[in-house]
Amino acid sequence: MKKGDAIMPGKSLTPQEMEYKKIISSRLNELLLKSGKKKSDITRQTGLPASTLTGYFGGKRLPSEENVVKLASFFNVSEDYIDPRLDPNIALNSHRDPKEDDEKPLTRNQKLIAYSIDPDISDEERQAIIEMVQAAKKFRRRI
Repeated sequence: MKKGDAIMPGKSLTPQEMEYKKIISSRLNELLLKSGKKKSDITRQTGLPASTLTGYFGGKRLPSEENVVKLASFFNVSEDYIDPRLDPNIALNSHRDPKEDDEKPLTRNQKLIAYSIDPDISDEERQAIIEMVQAAKKFRRRI
């Protein structure tokens, strides 16, 4: 591992981090396909080693925030589009009060449902679906 990588050797990943790897990999592959560029173009323009990119694109590694910024700049998208950990609307902060059940991140299954409804939906529509799932969770707790 290189300096700046987010995951250290031997560290076991949480289910949430494993889900992030899948999301990031999927988004990077989508962006690469839509751009018509090659990974070698990314390496040349960002300075990120090919082996690092292979880890990100293959869902084997989580990128550091610094590397997400480089990738977002290359693809001309927001950082949080590539990496949902950087989305300010997702309540994943460690300072969150655990009693605030409404702020809990979605479970893997809830995210899979939200993301699988229609793969061609926009990010805004996907966010609306996630918010509906969260609202359903709140309603379920009140019954």
